[in-house]
Amino acid sequence: MKSRPVVAAILIAALLSSPTTAQAPAVAPATAPLVTGAPPLPVENVDTVIAQPFVGLAAYLVVEATSGQVLAESNAKKRRDPASLTKLMTAYIAFDALYQKQLSLSQRLRMPERAWKADGSRLSIQPGTPVTTEDLVRGLLVHSGNDAAVALAIAISGNESDFVARMNREAKRLGMEDTNYLNPTGLSQQGHHSSAHDIGILALALLRDYPQYAKFFAEKSFTLGGTTYENRNRLLALDPTVDGMKTGFTDAAGWCLVATVSRSPRKLVVVALGAANENARISETQKLIDWAFTAYQPRRFYEAGKAIQQLEVWKSTANLVPIGFRDDVTAINIAGKTHEITTELTIPEPAMGPFQAGDKVGTLRVKRAGNLLYERDVVAFEAAPQAPMWKRMWHGFLLFLKSIFK
Repeated sequence: MKSRPVVAAILIAALLSSPTTAQAPAVAPATAPLVTGAPPLPVENVDTVIAQPFVGLAAYLVVEATSGQVLAESNAKKRRDPASLTKLMTAYIAFDALYQKQLSLSQRLRMPERAWKADGSRLSIQPGTPVTTEDLVRGLLVHSGNDAAVALAIAISGNESDFVARMNREAKRLGMEDTNYLNPTGLSQQGHHSSAHDIGILALALLRDYPQYAKFFAEKSFTLGGTTYENRNRLLALDPTVDGMKTGFTDAAGWCLVATVSRSPRKLVVVALGAANENARISETQKLIDWAFTAYQPRRFYEAGKAIQQLEVWKSTANLVPIGFRDDVTAINIAGKTHEITTELTIPEPAMGPFQAGDKVGTLRVKRAGNLLYERDVVAFEAAPQAPMWKRMWHGFLLFLKSIFK
């Protein structure tokens, strides 16, 4: 009879000594507006077999969006006038306002007189005229309207000054170390600068955090008030695999372009700064795109949303939970050498409930020739609710015995 209290004491001790809290939450999902500090773009380049072409640009960056691998760069961290590529940050904050329901796409805003007076490219909507947020976003990204940028800034922050302060906070959070904004439009000002590297970080953040709004970057034209505005990114018409992102031009910046290219399973981001003219902006960017897809080959290890295994879970009503990845796990290497890319999967055990679908349960490290390229979270595809007390106590006892006899 004395054995029952002893067994009960062991069970309680085991229950208390074994963690019962949920596992650490995963990094914010791809559609979340904010992340807790995105890592900077990798700066490691890989040697190439197919020679990189001569490119007539003042600065450029070519990055594989699915893995963050930098394929080519020149003067990528040199501070330059970003021209209307500034509007990518204006869009990033506007998308956050939409995500947070501070604004809605159908909401009608009145064009401020301050926006109507903006210099440079404009939609020329008269002051006080109602216009939807969606049309302002289109005006910002398709026509590169400075009045649209100012109108959105005022709608979100009340005034341009507070909006610009937010732009700089977001740049700092994302790791854009060579960027300083002085306006939401990209009009040249002393001290208003960015770099190809930083613009690449911002482009990846837009793709990662707000994929639901990527359609705006791909629109070839839109009509407002009887006027049709054509997208200035002529690559959208010339290359059907180009699906964004933004053009820019000032006398100080030259002709600039960020292009995103989707050729499954790969997605490429090319930042091209300081071309001599509009035709060169297109031709030099196209050179980099064609070279990147020829010189490198992808290797896909895991498919997004497809379970890689069933995870055994303790102290939960669910005994097994499917786990995998939110996005495809791919990496690229020199054509013919993708065998050099390997993966290393780490799943801490024992896995303890409760946790939610989407929570991080492990880490995958993708390596090339033994060197780390990037890490990717392994997430639960289903929730693991907390088990009743008796089951938690029983599992605690079993884990206690396992710790003794392992």
